[in-house]
Amino acid sequence: MRAGIWPARILRGLALPLTALEAQRGHLFPWVPVCLGVGIGLWFALPVEPGLRFYQLLGLGALVLVPLALRGPVALRPLAMALCLAAIGALVAGARAHMVAAPVLEYRFYGGVEGRIVNIDRSLSDRTRLTLDRVVMERLAPDETPARIRVSLHGRAAKDAPAVGSTIILTANISPPQGPVEPGAFDFRRLAWFAQLGGVGYTRTPVLMLEPAETGLAGLVIARLRHRISQGVQAAMPGEPGAFAAAVLTGDRSGIARETLDNLRNSNLAHLLAISGLHMALLTGFVFAALRYGLALIPPLALRIPVKKTAAVVALMAAGFYLALSGGAVATERAFVMVAVMLVAVLFDRRALSLRSVAMAAVIVLLIEPESLGEPGFQMSFAATTALVAAFQALRRPPGAPRRLPGWAAPAAGLLISSAVAGFSTAPYAAAHFNRIADYGLLANLLSVPIMGAIVMPAAVIAACLWPVGLSWLPLWAMEQGTRWILGVAAFVDDLPGSVRYAATPPETFLPLFTIGALFLILWQGRARLLGLAPMAAALALWAQAERPPLLIAGTGGIVGVLTDEGRAVTKPSGDGFAARSWLEDDGDGALQPDAFARAGFQGERGNLSVKLGQTEIVHLSGRGWRDRLVEECKANRIIVVATEVEASPGPCTLLDPRALSQTGALAGWLDKDGALRFETVVEHTGKRLWTGYRPSG
Repeated sequence: MRAGIWPARILRGLALPLTALEAQRGHLFPWVPVCLGVGIGLWFALPVEPGLRFYQLLGLGALVLVPLALRGPVALRPLAMALCLAAIGALVAGARAHMVAAPVLEYRFYGGVEGRIVNIDRSLSDRTRLTLDRVVMERLAPDETPARIRVSLHGRAAKDAPAVGSTIILTANISPPQGPVEPGAFDFRRLAWFAQLGGVGYTRTPVLMLEPAETGLAGLVIARLRHRISQGVQAAMPGEPGAFAAAVLTGDRSGIARETLDNLRNSNLAHLLAISGLHMALLTGFVFAALRYGLALIPPLALRIPVKKTAAVVALMAAGFYLALSGGAVATERAFVMVAVMLVAVLFDRRALSLRSVAMAAVIVLLIEPESLGEPGFQMSFAATTALVAAFQALRRPPGAPRRLPGWAAPAAGLLISSAVAGFSTAPYAAAHFNRIADYGLLANLLSVPIMGAIVMPAAVIAACLWPVGLSWLPLWAMEQGTRWILGVAAFVDDLPGSVRYAATPPETFLPLFTIGALFLILWQGRARLLGLAPMAAALALWAQAERPPLLIAGTGGIVGVLTDEGRAVTKPSGDGFAARSWLEDDGDGALQPDAFARAGFQGERGNLSVKLGQTEIVHLSGRGWRDRLVEECKANRIIVVATEVEASPGPCTLLDPRALSQTGALAGWLDKDGALRFETVVEHTGKRLWTGYRPSG
């Protein structure tokens, strides 16, 4: 008897997960985008770009799983469907990556450039920046010319930029999109690949218009309308309020000063600037409510037409126009999909706000743009929406139950709860991606979001309606007062002591582990959902124990950073600023590059700085006369870093020049227990993928 007990227990233990899945019947659809996301994430994590055989086997596996998922044993259906969806996610990601393939520059280019302006924005250095398509580059064949390039305007070039749609000529320095500034860091090349951006650079020469904007092209008509509205709003509201309003209405951030952007980010109000779910919800909500209640006040119409559905159709049309007007950024497209799903649910008499509708929106976005899975906008918007829907479903008052709060207190309580839930649900993602935590973000949002919803967005809709008859000045005045309040709140909160805390970049496993735990906590039915707290806690523990590399060397050889007791010290007070800023942010350090240069860490004089780590000395040579110092410094057990190519090492040192670093990318140095210096390279982390220049043979 006893011999047969253990096999029975083992079988029951193995069947337990399948039994638990069976108990979730009717609540599994929200897991569809999760399974798709797992497949997409695994595809992006592959170290080598898969060839055709991989996709053939994956597609065959998905086809084999379909009948098992639909007609197989009931207990196995959810598992088979999950595997099938993960395979589909990987297939979609691979198809998308190959569909957007376009030429990428292979070397630094200087010369004449011609192209059509399709977007105008601002760079991190606060420069006007043009994105061009229909690119023609001097000395480059058409099949080697990028589909799009991006050019920042410096000096005289920044004075008069032609309008969107104009064809221009200029002389520019254009480089291939740069890789990560350290192993495991953000890879701009991947973002550029999916945006078909084959080169980025700058110009200091005047920009000359070759041809004015074309007429009759819908996309450019919208782009020119967006530009006209932006200029009109900024003319009606001079200064930062007008620039903020233009960004909210059209997505044009080119007029916003760097200080304003910093205030908004440090107060956790930057989401008010990005046209995303909040803006789309406020605009469509106002249009829907105004039309629904307006038609209800006209009895002949209210009795003859479905008022609620009519309002939903018009609100959907308004959302579509707002999407086009804003330039169709990824975050805006995602917000439109979510709003469209909810409004279509109204048309079919379904609940507009539910986890099922959020899941449907996520499925659509992932199938259209699978690369958005790794973007902070996707993660934060769906984290906030999922958490808000789950929270308000849990707090929903059962039919017939007494009110928990007086009627006058319900809106205030709803605002407080929604701000708190949205803030807490997005905080881990914001900290992981942007390395900062706004301690007073809840306060700033409580003071600003009601103004955004009650004044700014309604005034924008009313101004659009009154613009043709010349009466838009009154709602624009109201909008200006609202934007002034929001910018004032941002500046006030940013000035509070300890308004911002900086966080070091977490390990790569943090976000997947934390997200799976959070989704299990929200989506799973029953007490077992509390098991989701375990991976969330494990992810936070991993983050708390994460270490930063003691040594970092830029992929250009232009700057070196070493970790000290004060923080990271760098070898230059300016230049290679993107790498230095990224290193400091990833360290969780709020210092600026000049402050990091002033820290004690390196020995010697500027242009000839060194530091000893374990048994190895690292020397960074720069400035005038570095070649003369190279022979003297090139000794055994030394690594010499320079930003200019050298034909051959003049001694027994290890030479890291741009030629050597082009084979490895940026380097992170770690000390082993025996004091030996061990390097990790960007190439090891990024692998051989399409955006790194690798092309699979089959």
